[in-house]
Amino acid sequence: MRPQTKHAVPPAGDICRLSAVELAGAIRQRKLSVREVVTAFLDRIEAVNPLVNAIVSLRDRGDILREADAADARQQAGVETGPLFGLPIAIKDLASTRGLKTSFGSPIFADFVPQEDDFFVERIRDAGAIIIGKTNVPEFGLGSNTYNNVFGPTLNAFDPALTAGGSSGGAAVALALDMLPVADGSDFGGSLRNPAAWNNVYGFRPSQGLVPGGPDFEVFHAQMGVEGPMGRNVRDMALLLDVQAGYHPHAPLSYEKPGSFLEGLGTAATGGRIAWLSDLGGHLPVEAGILDLCEAALGRFADASFLTEPLRPDFDFEALWQAFVTLRQASSGCALKVHYDDPSKRGLLKPEAIWEVENATRLTAPQIRAASVIRTSWHRTLLSIFDRFDLIALPSAQVFPFNVGTHWPGEVAGRAMDSYHRWMQVSAFATLGGCPAVNVPVGFDDRGRPMGMQLIGRPRGDLAVLKAAAACETTLPWQAGA
Repeated sequence: MRPQTKHAVPPAGDICRLSAVELAGAIRQRKLSVREVVTAFLDRIEAVNPLVNAIVSLRDRGDILREADAADARQQAGVETGPLFGLPIAIKDLASTRGLKTSFGSPIFADFVPQEDDFFVERIRDAGAIIIGKTNVPEFGLGSNTYNNVFGPTLNAFDPALTAGGSSGGAAVALALDMLPVADGSDFGGSLRNPAAWNNVYGFRPSQGLVPGGPDFEVFHAQMGVEGPMGRNVRDMALLLDVQAGYHPHAPLSYEKPGSFLEGLGTAATGGRIAWLSDLGGHLPVEAGILDLCEAALGRFADASFLTEPLRPDFDFEALWQAFVTLRQASSGCALKVHYDDPSKRGLLKPEAIWEVENATRLTAPQIRAASVIRTSWHRTLLSIFDRFDLIALPSAQVFPFNVGTHWPGEVAGRAMDSYHRWMQVSAFATLGGCPAVNVPVGFDDRGRPMGMQLIGRPRGDLAVLKAAAACETTLPWQAGA
């Protein structure tokens, strides 16, 4: 049995329990008005959000409802509507939203109101969604633990004593407790996968370039962070991904999507071979119970004609991790240096941000190139694995959700962690390969803590990954919350 949340929340109403695909269809067929849908979710947010702090910068209710009424009027007038028409959405607070405060979880930007949207946010607006607010994040997205000094922490959807994970922690909790029908997120070091695993929902990191990033000051070097969808089921993620994805001329690493992901899910997966990397032969410290949950889930994949084989690739995984750290510092650390160099702002940066910047300033060009060479070698290794297997499976996190007051675990399975993100080393393999990866909920331990498993596919094999996740979607994880 799936445990109930320990938060004192009322059961969600019928509208909020519908999937995003069902809601969009009901609005399109005029079985539900936009006002009815938006009102239901605003009521749900009012009842639940004070307990978990998942949604921040919520717009004025009257303004949102006026926008909903205008949407209903346009539909009545026969104006063409988009695929997200009428759906209320809160955008992750690392993405710029025109006219709506975007804090990045930092006191430096506590009152910042952008004048333009990120590219994918503009697409969400154009698709007819109603943006109602933002979802909470850690400062600048650093650390898989959603807390900041602007809005405070986001609590786990199932246990108020535990963290929600991050950096898409607010989005994951809002989904798990039926405050949003679908949500966006972003992922550099597991930020679409870790919080999804810790809140029993789905999170999808797309292939590098599928969802255009920006606008930004630098659009060529910062390759490892991507935007993507989160959902209470796979089809909902595909609905949003169809809107987010596709080439943008100001995002030169982006490319055209190969077709509709939602329509592609209409054809079922026909099975395949999964390489189970487990803990890489003991290289990864993993909290007891996690591998057992993942292996039980792989057993269910066998029912869908997926065969699993243990695999320990011949690679120097410590060198790979150090390459990830170097490339992350060269990207994120250098981007944050402008705040570090300002004496009035340096004191407002969290220790993790300062660590990234100070290490970035010590990097040399040969070190960055050497890290990129290791990354290239890993990419070749992945391609050789995908010559034999259709998917790679790994846990989505190396620890279960920990106490909300703990910034990061000092040790895992008896091994000391030497950085704030070493315990999320398991997320680096898909990131460095530019591969699509989906978190699949795999259940709860005997203490009621959720966990998930990554399914990683070959670069640009996004639809195959989504199909595999959908093939084993035998439960309704969004019903776990209330």
